Amino acid sequence: MAKELWEGNQAFAEAAVRAGLKAYFGYPITPQTEALEYMSARMPQLGRTFLQAESELAAINMVYGAACAGVRVMTSTSSPGTSLMMEGLSYIAGTEVPMVLVDVMRAGPGLGNIAPAQADYNQIVHGGGHGDYNPIVLAPASIQETVDTVYGIFDTVEKYNAIGIVLIDGSIGQMMEAVEMPPMLELRKTYPDWAVKGGFAADRRVLTSIHFNPADEEKANLRRMRQWQEIQKNETRYKEYYMDGAKMAVVGFGLAGRIALSAVRAARAEGLPVGLLRPISLSPFPNQAVRQVAQQVDNILVVEMNSGMMLEDVIKETKGGTNVEFYGRMGGIMPFPDEILSEIKRILAGTRRSDTHPRDQWLKRMEGIA
Repeated sequence: MAKELWEGNQAFAEAAVRAGLKAYFGYPITPQTEALEYMSARMPQLGRTFLQAESELAAINMVYGAACAGVRVMTSTSSPGTSLMMEGLSYIAGTEVPMVLVDVMRAGPGLGNIAPAQADYNQIVHGGGHGDYNPIVLAPASIQETVDTVYGIFDTVEKYNAIGIVLIDGSIGQMMEAVEMPPMLELRKTYPDWAVKGGFAADRRVLTSIHFNPADEEKANLRRMRQWQEIQKNETRYKEYYMDGAKMAVVGFGLAGRIALSAVRAARAEGLPVGLLRPISLSPFPNQAVRQVAQQVDNILVVEMNSGMMLEDVIKETKGGTNVEFYGRMGGIMPFPDEILSEIKRILAGTRRSDTHPRDQWLKRMEGIA
């Protein structure tokens, strides 16, 4: 198929439609409102359900209801809206029904601003809502990868009856790139045998997230944990670039990883032995890949558009076996490739390893900004 020029927000919306999306519920919030606007025309055009809710709280609970009915359903929002959806996500996790959320991140905390950031990492990757559960979280780095991720994630969440979250930032949502769209799938004509069902008492099926008996709650949580082991085994995704012969590795996800790749290419052009590990699945995190990289290289530089959230996951996996450093930009400011290249050169120049936390070292180097 020929490639077409698409804006990121509209592209992932169309990808969901082509994946057989039956219902979309959402609320406008920058920088993802174009997705909702697109769905408001596209879904009714196809005879499918679109509803602009009165709030993000309402939207996620509408998603909850549709998910219990067994239809393919999704919502999209940005960082403050995601925060409001956390209770609903926890209910959905407790009920063990599949749904998809696309979170187009912006700067925070609070209202922050509408510029791109990666500050949702902790609330998304490490659970968010209360309880023992893990969402599947994927972080694409381009519009094409976002389209492919959204198109495929519905099958993944239905395989495990899990929550799937696609984590991008405002730049990917707003920029335009050439994209090859996947084929249109037919809407599912039957519903899963676990879906809610009305009728007489003997025929009804009711789904709930509440277990009054603690022993029953524990059994449910243990079941989810065993299922998570399967997800870790089957759904961990990452990409490596220029790792052959590398003595240093940069680790970055999403757009930060894409920007870091430009810096790594520039470093390689200068003969510097640097590679890149780009996690795609943030949950499950590519633990084994990070451990293998740590065994190969002397230095790891973690690059993020936040204060160093994935950094903690990288440090945990390296177990002090290699030097880990950090470079981040916050508040909606994106790092430039030459900034990352300068950090690569500084580290390879043999700066003495410090016993202080990488974030503290980074803050000291950032003196003068605030």
